[in-house]
Parts: sequence; structure tokens; C-alpha cells
Amino acid sequence: MRARFGKQDRCEGKAHLCAGGAILSVLCSLVLLVLWPRSVWAQAATAVGAAIGQQADDAAGWVAHRRSDAASLVGQSASDAAETVNRQATDAAGAIARQSADAAAVAVPRAPAPLVPNPEFAHFPRYAGMLGSRRIVLRLGKKADADDPTGVHGEYQFVDTGEVVLVAGDREGDVLEIEESNDGTTITGNWVGRFAADGSLAGDRMNIDDSDPQPFALRPLAGISSTP
Repeated sequence: MRARFGKQDRCEGKAHLCAGGAILSVLCSLVLLVLWPRSVWAQAATAVGAAIGQQADDAAGWVAHRRSDAASLVGQSASDAAETVNRQATDAAGAIARQSADAAAVAVPRAPAPLVPNPEFAHFPRYAGMLGSRRIVLRLGKKADADDPTGVHGEYQFVDTGEVVLVAGDREGDVLEIEESNDGTTITGNWVGRFAADGSLAGDRMNIDDSDPQPFALRPLAGISSTP
């Protein structure tokens, strides 16, 4: 009886051991089944996160590139605008300067160039003497115009400065009436004088309104005819 019971106990122990092993196998399988999906999920989540991160990086790069292009465009536009403004300012300054110069030329007429001795009068009779307090030399001869038999013309020159003044008018008998011009255009004075028997010439030089008379006294220079 005792031997049967010992054998029976051993059989029951083996059965319990086998059942425990089966249960352990089932538990391991369940653990693997639970863990396997979580690993896959982790890999999928990692892949999705990487994709999202790459897209974010691409978006950030695109935004930075667009900002750089916009900044370059704005900078170029500002540079072009500044160049245009500078060019317009330069053109305006040049125009204003030209207008100012033109206005100044109109407001202040340019002084005419001083006259110089005319070679045409070099062979005319010469008279030397005083006009007021200044010494002059007068060259005076007949005009070549046959229709003006009394017409005379010439020039006189101040000895101290070399200034030349043109003269033109008439001589009737011994009376001389001439006008003068220091620029060849504008009348600046009148002469009224008389020739003496010795060929000398004396009279007064006056402004165009016959004011401020200045006496002149001239004598013919030797070697040249004193008859214009």
C-alpha cells in the first residue's frame, strides 16, 4: 500500500511539473507577443519622427532661403533707388549751376576785350599831346568813302596804359567834330576842336551829354603830314 502511494505521488509530481512547464511556455509566448508589437511601434514612431524632423528642416531651409532672396531683392532695390536719386541730384545740380551761370552772364554783361591799334591807321598822320592830364597819341585820316568827303576816322592811345579809343566824325575846314568809342560800338564821348595854321589841334573832349569837358592840345609829329 505504501509503495503504491509512493508511485502515485511520483506520477502526480511529474504531471504537475509538465503542467508548470506548459504554463511557463504559454507565458513566455504571451510576453513575446506583447513585446513584439511594442518594438515595431517604437521603430515606426522613430521613423515618423525622423520624417517630421526632416520636413521641418526642409521647411526651415526654404523659409531662410526665401528670406535671403527677399533681403537681396530689397537691398538691390534700395541700391538702385539710391543710385537713381544720386544721379538725379547730380543732374539737377548741374542744371542749376548752368542756369546760375547763364543768369550771372545776363545780369553782369561780360566786359568787351580791350581794343588794340588798328594796322589800317598806322600810316595816318599822328598828333601827340595832352588830353586833360594824360598824354595821348592821335592817328587821324580821311575816310576812303568818296560819298563822305569830310569824313575822318582813326584812333588815339593813352601813353600810360596803352588803352586804345576809336574816333570818327567830320572835318570841315579847320573845325573838327568827332565821336569816340572805347569798344567800337558804344559812343563814349565827343570832341570839338580846331586846327591852327601850324597844324596843331586844340579843343575839348566831353561826355556824350556834353558834360565834363576836358581840354586837349595836340601837335603834329615831325615827318608825317598833319593834314588828314
